[in-house]
Amino acid sequence: MEEELRDAKGRTEKEYLATYKPGNYERPSLTADIAVFAQEKESLRLLLIRRGGHPCLGRWALPGGFANKNERVEETAARELEEETGLTGLKLGPVGFFSAPNRDPRTWVVSHTFTAVIPPERVGEIQAGDDAADARWFTLSVQKEGEEARIGFEAPGAAFTVRLTVERTRLAPALESVRVQVLENGGLAFDHGEMIGRALCCLGLL
Repeated sequence: MEEELRDAKGRTEKEYLATYKPGNYERPSLTADIAVFAQEKESLRLLLIRRGGHPCLGRWALPGGFANKNERVEETAARELEEETGLTGLKLGPVGFFSAPNRDPRTWVVSHTFTAVIPPERVGEIQAGDDAADARWFTLSVQKEGEEARIGFEAPGAAFTVRLTVERTRLAPALESVRVQVLENGGLAFDHGEMIGRALCCLGLL
């Protein structure tokens, strides 16, 4: 029988875990946010919800929310999307993690952001729910000049612009790093302008 490994203090893994104190290390909360796009002929649309509570009360945001302890973050994304917009059964692709300090005024929060593209016939399925005061499709217009881009958002009774830069670094022939920096947030909640920019890059639309 192979001898069980011991650490520098002579402890087995079982002994180490018995004395481990999770409270010694501050842990972030985990959320999922979802950028859902719809392509209709020449028009690109993005689904946003209006926040019904603090923080960022009344601002437009991506659907999303906090992960439960008993679920994977992919399951969080699907659950929150259904609760806030009524959409179900979407294939969600990863956009990336967003972990800038103080990105959420409540506490230390890390978001895993996802994206999806739905067919035009599903656009009419949305219905605001949970803590979303409203849910609307915004038509996007993208103008690029060098590394800078302007994204216009327009829906009935709402219009704003997000301005950002996109910096690409080639790490390997098939691997590229993309850095999005928001210059003008347009009144979006949290760092959702950066999330939307990264999602558009993932889909090859920016």
